[in-house]
Amino acid sequence: MYNQISSILLEILQPGDVIGFTFFTGYMSMFAASVFFFFERSEVDGKWRTSLLISGLITMIAAVHYFYMRGVWLETKTSPTEFRYIDWTLTVPLMCVEFYLLIKPYGGKTSTLWRLVGYSVFMLVTGYIGESIDPARTVIWGAISTLGYLGIVYEATMGSVKQVADQSPNPEVAKAVRLLRNFVLIGWGIYPIGYMAMPGGLLGGMGLNLDLIYNIGDAVNKIGFGLVVYGAAVASTKNESAASRRATVAV
Repeated sequence: MYNQISSILLEILQPGDVIGFTFFTGYMSMFAASVFFFFERSEVDGKWRTSLLISGLITMIAAVHYFYMRGVWLETKTSPTEFRYIDWTLTVPLMCVEFYLLIKPYGGKTSTLWRLVGYSVFMLVTGYIGESIDPARTVIWGAISTLGYLGIVYEATMGSVKQVADQSPNPEVAKAVRLLRNFVLIGWGIYPIGYMAMPGGLLGGMGLNLDLIYNIGDAVNKIGFGLVVYGAAVASTKNESAASRRATVAV
């Protein structure tokens, strides 16, 4: 009985537990975002519905993992590294798929999709090695992992993703690609900070909390990615509906 009571007490969020607070808010905010994206699929044109489905899946997968990570943190006060990387292994490639889905109707090639997914998997696998398997060389593995990140940045900034988006007749596509690229450049930049905050990392002696950094980054980036796609879908649907009405009146 005593052990059961102790276990229950350990699972209660304690006052001042900022990290636990972000696990709870991350879980609930991403779950709510999933519900929103799933319900809004019916309000946009058909070609955008897969994009919103992917947005909902990204935040739903993250919400499920945050539910478990919340439990690990409350019980052990240790970083749930394995759960986090399982989450990222599923959601980060899906975030790269969002780039492809934006340009697919306008000539985007599957080779672009596979490059983006390949870069993301390479980034995550090498990052995981440096964080959990070979932490003594975390700086080296972090540098190697950055190559995958730079590949994604290149595709969205100068590569085929940007080229197809700029040539698209739909201005909302180019706008969405620019915004998603900014999330990658700025929003994803928070993860290297967390990585360098690990013991042995370049910022390991500054007292930064890895989980706090990662939790904030996950919520901002995953929900933000979905909202960018949602905004492009709604604007594009309205523009195409207005153009169709004008064409009908002209006839």
